[in-house]
Amino acid sequence: MSSEIDELTVNYEDGGELVSKELDKVILTRGAWSTIIFKYQDLNRTKGEFGPDKYSIRRYQKRNGQYQFKSKFNISSKDQAKKIIDALQGWMGEEEE
Repeated sequence: MSSEIDELTVNYEDGGELVSKELDKVILTRGAWSTIIFKYQDLNRTKGEFGPDKYSIRRYQKRNGQYQFKSKFNISSKDQAKKIIDALQGWMGEEEE
């Protein structure tokens, strides 16, 4: 847990080895409920290298001065990410008409 939103990360170590590596993040909302989208890679232990880019949208609740993880949606591929982008752009375009 962290008291600062900028310190939240998806970096994860197992046995001292980094197995999930954060590449970037964008804070979508701040406040008592905060939303962050992360770009990250998971380690392929068989090959000993990090795999393709993945994306995760995560929600945190700030309670007692600490951000607590509450939920996530993982976008597992670039194809899925592009479909989400296309859907949102389509809906946003409808609103502008």
